[in-house]
Amino acid sequence: MTSATTRYVVAFNGEIYNYPAMRAELAAGGASFRGHSDTEVLLAAVERWGFEGALKRANGMFAVAMWDRENRCLYLARDRFGQKPLYVAWAKQALVFGSELSALRTYPGFDTTINQDALTLLLRHSAILAPHTVYRDCWKLMPGTFLRIDTDAITRRTLPDPVSYWSAADAAQTALADPWQGSTDEAVDALEACLSDAVGACMVSDVPIGAFLSGGIDSSTVVALMQAQSTQPVRTFSIGFTEAAYNEAGDAAAVAEHLGTNHTELYITPDDAKAVIPDLPRIYDEPFADSSQIPTFLVSQLARANVTVSLSGDGGDEMFGGYNRYTWSRHLDRAIRAVPGGLRRWAARRALAATPERWDRRYDRAVSMLPFDPRQDRFGEKLHKLAGIIDAPTREEMYLRLVSQWQDPRSALINGEEPPTRLNCRNEWPDMPGFAEQIMLLDSLVYLPDDILVKLDRASMAVSLESRVPLLDHRVFEFAWGLPENLKIHKGQGKWILRKVLERHVPRAMFDRPKMGFGVPIGTWLRDGDLRDWAEDLLSSESLARSGHFRIETVRNVWQEHLAGTRNHQHSLWPVLMFEAWHRHQMAAGTNPGHDAAVPAGSAQS
Repeated sequence: MTSATTRYVVAFNGEIYNYPAMRAELAAGGASFRGHSDTEVLLAAVERWGFEGALKRANGMFAVAMWDRENRCLYLARDRFGQKPLYVAWAKQALVFGSELSALRTYPGFDTTINQDALTLLLRHSAILAPHTVYRDCWKLMPGTFLRIDTDAITRRTLPDPVSYWSAADAAQTALADPWQGSTDEAVDALEACLSDAVGACMVSDVPIGAFLSGGIDSSTVVALMQAQSTQPVRTFSIGFTEAAYNEAGDAAAVAEHLGTNHTELYITPDDAKAVIPDLPRIYDEPFADSSQIPTFLVSQLARANVTVSLSGDGGDEMFGGYNRYTWSRHLDRAIRAVPGGLRRWAARRALAATPERWDRRYDRAVSMLPFDPRQDRFGEKLHKLAGIIDAPTREEMYLRLVSQWQDPRSALINGEEPPTRLNCRNEWPDMPGFAEQIMLLDSLVYLPDDILVKLDRASMAVSLESRVPLLDHRVFEFAWGLPENLKIHKGQGKWILRKVLERHVPRAMFDRPKMGFGVPIGTWLRDGDLRDWAEDLLSSESLARSGHFRIETVRNVWQEHLAGTRNHQHSLWPVLMFEAWHRHQMAAGTNPGHDAAVPAGSAQS
């Protein structure tokens, strides 16, 4: 689209939720409009306030490419949290950019040489962290930033440093410096008002709209606030699994019935879920290995059969202290000081001596004899995970291990050095008052944009469903970080204030239960049945040798231990499998991803 003065030309992917208010302000200042789109409002905003000024006023999810005809320069920008992707790459003497790597690969001269350094990130984090990509001369634009590229820079084949127009770290620190001064009840009132406004903005749509509903706190809060603002029953969607440890469909149905939504649920068999796996390389475009990508795609597919836009509850854990690690963080220093390292290592070995399934059976027998039910789903899996971190010498090392699938990714790769990231460079860690707040912000800066939002965007886009995330309205984020920590993590329970908001709409008994997560039993599927044959094919010595990226003996040993049931290596194996499946898909498509045996460390810096 071209601006009214013809100076600017834009390609725009996404939504600006507050465009009606922006349009009214621009019209009051004399702007005229031909249509009713947010894209036209963005162009008018740039003409009035400049590119950066327009970005600061826009509230939404987007990737933007804008050409300034007068100054002969290109602007590229990404939304505050990175909900929408934007890739930039060199192809011979051209600069290419887009929202999908598959588009860039079609450009003549695009270099498909695999960036081995990026594979270390995939093995550690199940995702390739921005600004890196799977290709050597290709980068992701960081969230909340933009590039201004003139023609001379393209001729010189150099990119300027990204400019930050909004920073989650800066916003959190600013909010902490000016904390909430009101009462607890006033804080709950203010949060509900802020969330309601964010949800209402995301509900503006000229196509059918609905919401994902898991029955957990975040999605239930979003749906409750949607229903409170809707004159019709909101369309809600959930999927259920036959495996009880992974099934929340009953909880979602109870919340839906209480709120009066028009609810659709679909129970998925293991075969249904496994059928998605061969298509994951196409859906995710770049190797990605969070196994909850499978149910996320399935619930997106279910929703798309009924609506065009769906709201999601993502972001609540990182802002309001929902993950268990935030609660544990308070006790880590004390545990490290009180328990000698040798004793912690002994406890880890004892925990790993039995399979997760055996621990589950022991746990079930033990709790059956108690007068109350402290049940934890997937106890054995969680115990094995704990065993991998309890001998860490510091709480910072414990956190890094907790968010790592491979503790030493280089051990599985033929070559490659792990690039510096916010997580492995301690001097890059944000300065926060407490450790829980520090890792909450780190998760918002890394795990949220590079894993959670990638999973949601690619899964929903694969079925032409637009997913919106109202909890990631920057006003909600800034308000949440101004709240004292004890309103988020209270007496060992996370998301305390969010629970208080939800209690006003849904009885506490419907959502007050241990956090389950949104996963599938990948470990069991890999060990049994037809998925075992699929994995064996990808992990065979011949297949690994053809690919040429992984150390065959290392990967085969991990695979054999998993098959024997001595260890549950599902989280280590899935990144390898997802890369090998992606690599094979690219070869079949004729892309022929190349090797580079000597990619220098840090080569994927933008």
